[in-house]
Amino acid sequence: MTISPPAERISDVDAGGRISDELIASYRDNGFVRIRGILEPDEVERFRAGEAAFLEAHRAEGLNYDRKVFTQLVNVWQHDEVARELTLHPRIGRVAEQLAGIPLRIWHDHMLVKEPHSDTATEFHQDRPYWPHQGDRHSLSCWVALVDVPPEKGCMSFIPGTQNVKGLKPQNLLDEEDLFLHDPSLRWHPRVTVPLRAGDCTFHSSYTGHMALPNKTDLARMAHVNIYMDEATQFNGNPHVVTDPLGLTAGDRLDGETFPRPWA
Repeated sequence: MTISPPAERISDVDAGGRISDELIASYRDNGFVRIRGILEPDEVERFRAGEAAFLEAHRAEGLNYDRKVFTQLVNVWQHDEVARELTLHPRIGRVAEQLAGIPLRIWHDHMLVKEPHSDTATEFHQDRPYWPHQGDRHSLSCWVALVDVPPEKGCMSFIPGTQNVKGLKPQNLLDEEDLFLHDPSLRWHPRVTVPLRAGDCTFHSSYTGHMALPNKTDLARMAHVNIYMDEATQFNGNPHVVTDPLGLTAGDRLDGETFPRPWA
């Protein structure tokens, strides 16, 4: 079942691209926040249609973690003009910087598609342990819903306060116990599930524990994720699909055209 959008658009972003102090405070307290109406209605349909076409044309070239969990295409902005506009969207980048409180760059994007009747959840995990970053003060992701995403279609759940839990090893997205084996205290933290209308988004810190529910519907769950990092982030030398082709040395800054900040 798809929830129809309201007749009148609701947005938490003003004409100047600003959000309220209350939303910024909520993000910093909890490690995540929902922002309604980050995209205009006409943008939503254009980005959804463009990304659906790109997915069908390039699905075999994608970096698929596991089709049972989701279909993932990384750095789509470098290959498709419609996706590029969404990844480099100045409104989204400016909101990200308000939340982080520091200048940011794009780390990478990815298109995440949870196929119809995918009965496997994306289990609780943190993002930051996967990334080859050092010297960074903050990083965060913007998860943009390109279709309505109620709980039964695979919306996100978060563990508030876990943005302060650092030093864990990467967790297995297929293992519902893995994050809690790394830190057993997290098992007893509250979890918050956040359904989204098409054009809404959530931002979450790269350390915030989060998961996505199974998609039990007849339609694909389509989301586009922009990941932002501290503009001064350096490469730590560890392997990663984004940095492996770049010939970097540990200590190099992740900057330049590969990691832009066009909203500055």
